[in-house]
Amino acid sequence: MAELELYDRRDCPYSKKVRNKLDELGLDYDETVVPDKHTDREELYERTGQRGVPILFDPYLDGGWLADSEDIVTHLERHHG
Repeated sequence: MAELELYDRRDCPYSKKVRNKLDELGLDYDETVVPDKHTDREELYERTGQRGVPILFDPYLDGGWLADSEDIVTHLERHHG
């Protein structure tokens, strides 16, 4: 199991931006593609209190997760780049 977990949508441009950065940095991650409907994203909601994507879980994050694609990319560059 990879230490990084990404919840995303394959068709989401923000998710694609994060996946591209993960791939660029050669990082292993577990990906969970969430359902289309926000109301069907219970697992994500239970873990974070929100239903939007992308969300990255990283043990090096103080709160455990980040939800904004810009914040995620910046974090990845700083801590894994």
